[in-house]
Order: sequence, then structure tokens, then C-alpha cells
Amino acid sequence: MMRTTLTTLNKMAHDGEKIAALTCYDASFAKLLEEAGVDILLVGDSLGMVLQGRESTLPVTLSDMVYHVECVARGSSKAFIAADMPFGSYQDNPHEAFRNASQLMRAGAHMVKLEGGRAMVETTRFLVERGIPVFGHLGLTPQSVHQLGGYRVQGKSAEDAKQLLQDAATLCEAGASLMLLECIPPELARAVTTATPAPTIGIGAGPDCSGQVLVLYDLLGIYGGKVPKFAKNFMHGAASIQQAVAQYVADVKAQRFPAPEHSF
Repeated sequence: MMRTTLTTLNKMAHDGEKIAALTCYDASFAKLLEEAGVDILLVGDSLGMVLQGRESTLPVTLSDMVYHVECVARGSSKAFIAADMPFGSYQDNPHEAFRNASQLMRAGAHMVKLEGGRAMVETTRFLVERGIPVFGHLGLTPQSVHQLGGYRVQGKSAEDAKQLLQDAATLCEAGASLMLLECIPPELARAVTTATPAPTIGIGAGPDCSGQVLVLYDLLGIYGGKVPKFAKNFMHGAASIQQAVAQYVADVKAQRFPAPEHSF
């Protein structure tokens, strides 16, 4: 089977086929997830919380991310690999962002993810013009958790929703190829998905995004921290991890997940 690419993902979104994504941090899970049908493996800085036991994603370093991207890339042969750029590795200036993104691409990523709207437009354009695909991230941006006052739903007011729509449009104009929408009202996620050319991947953003993502450890019910409302433990009733992941993929594709109880 050929490797999933941005062209593949765009065609899926255009054809109305939902995209199934999961976070992944190692070679063994990379192989298992893509064999179960996962389209995108997101090497997330969530590893700081689920693997390292941190209280947030902020302490995760670029070296941490490079290491885990290399691990995932060794185990993967089919899925599209996206990687988070960790806190402090891209916010200062586009040149530094390019140097750091280049390390993730050399490690095996096919795309890098940046959190933020207007402030990331120049950096997004700079990276895309130099051959590095960019995954935008709007709504709840965990690297800004202290500024946001905690892990709270975003885009609830008319003003905030308008700004998020504008941010999505400007990021796409700058060249962002995918857009992650986290913890925003379903109506707003639907509006962004309709208005922007880039496929949207939702997490706590309702059923109308082009695809869905979960943190793998939430899907398996093994993260010891607070379980977010948008998560679902797919190990309930499953005979194996492989079966649980396959059920997640099937439910995303059939639009059974997320259900109303997983939205804000």
C-alpha cells in the first residue's frame, strides 16, 4: 500500500471520507495503528503528559520530539506522520522555526504542527515557501494553557468565533495544509470546515470536521490524569488494543464518533 500523503488527505476530505488520526510516540504502536487503518500518526507534545508524567506540554524539548518522531517513522510504512513543534521552538522568529522544523522533517515527519493564529501567519508562510508543510492548530492551544486560564473551551463568544474564523482563513492563505480544531463549539468547527480549503481535524470540536484525532492513551483508557469530555475509552468491550483502535477508525469513518456527549 502506498504512503498516505497530503494529496490523499485532501481527496478524502473532498470525497466526504472522514480522516482518522491518533497520537503516536513509538515504533510498535506506529505499526499497530496504521494496520488498524489510522490515516495520520500525530507525534504530539502530549507525550510530555502521557509518557513523561508532566503537568503540561510545556517542558517537552525539541530533542524529545526528534527522538519520538524517529521512533514512529521506523515503525511506519503507510500513515502520514505529523509532528508537533514544542513550546519555544518556533515562536521567536521564522528562521529559528525553519531550523527546528527541519530537524523534525529529517527525523521522519511529513508535516509540522504549530499552535496559534495571527501570530503564526508569517512563520507558516516562511516554512511553506521553503518546502515544509504546516498543520495549523486553533481553539484550545495547550502550549498557551496559562495564558488561557486553563484547559477551557474556546470560541464561545461571537467575537472570539469571528476571530478564530479569520485566523483559519489567514493561516490557509499563508499555506497551512491541515487545521486542527481543539475544544471549540461544533457550530464554529462546522463553519471553519466549510469556509477553509484545508481539511480540519477535530478534537472536542464536534462531528463535522474533516476528521478526528484522540490522544492514544485516552482511547486506551490508560492515562492516569483527568480524562477530557471529548475522549472515549475504546477498550471497553474490545478483546485487544488492535480491535479497540480498529473500532475507533470505523466509528470515525461512519460518523458515530464523536457523539453529542463528546462535544461542547
